[in-house]
Amino acid sequence: QVRLVESGGGLVQAGGSLRLSCAPSGRTFNVYTMGWFRQAPGKEREFVAAITWSGSSTYDTDSVKDRFTISRDNAKNTVYLQMNSLKPEDTAVYYCAAGSMSGSFKAAYWGQGTQVTVSS
Repeated sequence: QVRLVESGGGLVQAGGSLRLSCAPSGRTFNVYTMGWFRQAPGKEREFVAAITWSGSSTYDTDSVKDRFTISRDNAKNTVYLQMNSLKPEDTAVYYCAAGSMSGSFKAAYWGQGTQVTVSS
C-alpha cells in the first residue's frame, strides 16, 4: 500500500513559480514511476509529467514542456514538480500518482490533490 500526500499548491500570479512536493509513504516507493496529473474545472484529468524510479527518464506533456520539471529524491522519499512561467490555464487541482509507464501512465495510487491557481 502506498499513500501519497501532495503539498506546495497555492495562488500565484502569471509568470510566477511554484514547486509541488509529493511524499509517498510505504517501503516500495522506489519501484514506482511517479507522475503528476491535473484537473481543471469542467475538464478531464490530464497527464502532466512522470519520472521513472531511477530518475533516468522523464516524460511531460507538450503544454508544460520547458516550463515544468519533474524530479525525485529517493533518499527523501519525495517527488517534485517545479513549475515556472505559470499561466492562467495551468490553474487546476494537481494530483500525484504512483504507477508505471508503458506507452501511457497507469496509476496504481493517487494523492488527494493540491490546488494551484494562477491569476492573470
